[in-house]
Amino acid sequence: FSYSLQDQFDNLEKHTQWGIDVLEKYIKFVKERTEIELSYAKQLRNLSKKYQPKKNSKEEEEYRYTSTRAFLATLNEMNDYAGQHEVISENMTSLITGELTRYVQELKQERKSHFHDGRKAQQHIETCWKQLEASKRRFERDCKEADRAQQYFEKMDADINVTKADVEKARQQAQLRHQMAEDSKAEYSSTLQKFNSEQHEHYYTHIPNIFQKIQEMEERRIVRIGESMKTFAEVDRQVIPIIGKCLDEITKAAESVDHKNDSQMVIEAFKSGFEPPGDIDFEDFTQPMKRTVSESSLSNSRGDGRSEPKFGSKSKGKLWPFIKKNKLMSLLTSPHQPPPPPPASASPSAVPNGPQSPKQQKEPLSHRFNEFMTSKPKIHCFRSLKRGGAGPEDFSNLPPEQRRKKLQQKVDELNKDIQKEMDQRDALTKMKDVYIKNPQMGDAASVDHRLAELGQNIEKLRLEVQKFEGWLAEVEGRLPARNEQPRRQSGLYEAQNPSGVNSCAQDRESPDGSYTEEQSQETEMKVPATDFDDEFDDEEPLPTIGTCKALYTFEGQNEGTISVAEGEMLYVIEEDKGDGWTRIRRNEDEEGYVPTSYVEVYLDKNAKGA
Repeated sequence: FSYSLQDQFDNLEKHTQWGIDVLEKYIKFVKERTEIELSYAKQLRNLSKKYQPKKNSKEEEEYRYTSTRAFLATLNEMNDYAGQHEVISENMTSLITGELTRYVQELKQERKSHFHDGRKAQQHIETCWKQLEASKRRFERDCKEADRAQQYFEKMDADINVTKADVEKARQQAQLRHQMAEDSKAEYSSTLQKFNSEQHEHYYTHIPNIFQKIQEMEERRIVRIGESMKTFAEVDRQVIPIIGKCLDEITKAAESVDHKNDSQMVIEAFKSGFEPPGDIDFEDFTQPMKRTVSESSLSNSRGDGRSEPKFGSKSKGKLWPFIKKNKLMSLLTSPHQPPPPPPASASPSAVPNGPQSPKQQKEPLSHRFNEFMTSKPKIHCFRSLKRGGAGPEDFSNLPPEQRRKKLQQKVDELNKDIQKEMDQRDALTKMKDVYIKNPQMGDAASVDHRLAELGQNIEKLRLEVQKFEGWLAEVEGRLPARNEQPRRQSGLYEAQNPSGVNSCAQDRESPDGSYTEEQSQETEMKVPATDFDDEFDDEEPLPTIGTCKALYTFEGQNEGTISVAEGEMLYVIEEDKGDGWTRIRRNEDEEGYVPTSYVEVYLDKNAKGA
């Protein structure tokens, strides 16, 4: 029985160890599941971020359509969807992995304690059994020795040759052995009684208690792993409503896609406002008369009544739609050339606020026109167009409808700026009144300078609004077309070269925001100005956005670039837009592009224009 009990202990020890192994295996399984959830969430977030529109890019403008807005909503919802998988990972880690890991440690200690108690009880009963066996053997030995002593005494007593003294000695020895046998019998009886009691206590009390504790421990382990599996499912189930909301939002965004609205937006974005050309009149070559060109042909379809300029044989308004299309197509398809070679077509007139070179011989406008039609511009020129510096200020290079939208947008922006300035002025006025009533709070005269600046800014912005509203009224037909004034030329007309019209005719803006025309009869020929002149109008200088230090010497040999010396400090007026060029300024008259890798830039968002 003892052997079989020992076998049971060994079997229980193996089984409980197997149960702990199962628990640890389940912990490892949940831990790997959490890692998968985290990895999946990370990949979803990266995917959503990858397809998010870049700020201040053309791609961001495309998200005004309902289909692209729905896609953007899908990306945002996928980000939230990824967040729910992160919640799954966090909850499984805290509610299952962490709790079970602590429980396994406690379970191992409890199991060790129970089996230690079992071994101790087993050793005790084995010791009692050994004591009983020893007492039994001693009692058996003493009984045999007592029998031998008794037989020896009887033999000596029957022998007539033995002396009486020897017989008495044998009798005493037999009595002594008999007494020892009685003592061993009593000891054996006591040990036997004690062993039986210990054995009964061992098999009916101690061992059953130990087995009961082991059984309870094992049942708790089984219940605990079952509860963990239930928690495993509940953690997933808890996020299902939120994931369902994400999917509902994606469905809602998909249902908001309106093909009619998107088509209308495309129409509004690209509507030109040009009238279709009229019928072409029949030209009778049988009559001996000069060929005539129909007034309703494509070249005169606008019927604006203006005389055609001499430079290109066609007015800008009639020829521009085709020029723009071809120009943009060449810009879009021309290869991008990285620095060090600067933009080949980025001349001081083509680059907004480019480096001024008044000593350079200006090309005639007709040459500029031909160059514009035949040159193959680089893609960084198109970037300059996107920045809004290459087109004329009144947007006369655009079709009528697009021009009207741009002018209206400009008027709205200026009105917002005026409102901001007026709000600041009102606040400063109230502050000044408080200072006047309570001099201890501040000096009222300290705000006068700022109030004067705000007044000048408001007046300047109002003049700008009037200017753009005039152009807007001209487009909308409320006012007659403006009278084009001859613009100031930067060079003299040469009598022998009447085509030497300055291609960079510029309107100059006075400090108060109004436009002035400096005209000189001696240095200027009155030539009918065209809308094409506005292509080369200067705009206000760009504000500085930081400083830079030249790391290397750069020889700006191409037009639009500027030379810098190593260690020279300059102002940054336009940061790198991805083409490898940074626009800098040395002083009011010197600015241009340098390779970004040649300078170390220190941007300052609060820097004001120099």
